Amino acid sequence: MPTERTGPRRSSGRPRVRIVSPALPDANNGNAHTASRWASFLAPLADVEVSLDWHPPEPCDALVALHARRSAAAALRFAHAGAGAGADAPLAVVLTGTDLYGDLPMGNVEARHAIECARIVVVLQDAAIVSLRSLASAAVAARTRVIVQSAPVVHAARRDGDAAFVAVGHLRDAKDPATLWRAMRRLATDSPGTTLAHIGAPLDPALAVEAEATMAACPAYRWLGAMPHAATRRAIARARALVHPSRMEGGANVVIESIRSGVPVLASRIDGNVGLLGADYDGTFPVGDDAALAALMRRFLLDDAYAAHLAAQCAAREPAMRPACERKAVRALLRDLLASPSE
Repeated sequence: MPTERTGPRRSSGRPRVRIVSPALPDANNGNAHTASRWASFLAPLADVEVSLDWHPPEPCDALVALHARRSAAAALRFAHAGAGAGADAPLAVVLTGTDLYGDLPMGNVEARHAIECARIVVVLQDAAIVSLRSLASAAVAARTRVIVQSAPVVHAARRDGDAAFVAVGHLRDAKDPATLWRAMRRLATDSPGTTLAHIGAPLDPALAVEAEATMAACPAYRWLGAMPHAATRRAIARARALVHPSRMEGGANVVIESIRSGVPVLASRIDGNVGLLGADYDGTFPVGDDAALAALMRRFLLDDAYAAHLAAQCAAREPAMRPACERKAVRALLRDLLASPSE
């Protein structure tokens, strides 16, 4: 029976899918990239629209909400629109790092209601499943699946003047650029050839001041500001390794992009990174430990066997990050959302 939520299906028979995202595809961040990529995967099967919100009676047969807290209003309106409500609605909620490691542990009501109303909850790396079990009901955990994100392969030859390392992350506390800066100041005293290019917009003006100060004190560090996504991918591909010191990640696109380009990763030891790199990955350091990060960077440049070992570990994780794998999983998600709850 048609409901206020869906309305009559178009004569073409194609379902109408809304992806609600805190950032639209023209924004240069992880949510925007995910929304754009998932829309392209579903386009052959459905009429897909990416937007910041959803309101009845806008036609929609299935809704995918990226970010439980920031998309909660749209998710809850959709879940309760028309006939039926709760987890029977064709609603999927995709959890970000701030959902899993910030909002839900802190008891955010909107995020919790969104996942309770979702027919399917999606996390972006394996370690997130363990975290969710301690944060949500058994029923929510049972409705949760992992969809590992993907990226196309980008290769680029190194050029004279390219930095040895690249870091990609807008200047905000969750990305922990301060640990990166402290590590670079350490390396400036004993390893001045350890160069790093840092790509990211100055979302926090105070952190932009610190980035400028680090450049002045450490010529080996270059803050490049925001760059287009294609240029960022080329910069990653030309680096010897990616440095990713985040405090909080759901499953970082940039780590996947680096691995797909054959570039090893030095990353903070948080679930969002370990879930992508593997629990046995040998290129992680404790969150906020600039001395440990500096030691890893130094070792990576001086120890060829270590660098090759990290490259081999990343290569072993790479097949799960190919677009064909993510496309299959996203299409299965839509199929399951559109199926009758009793099927």
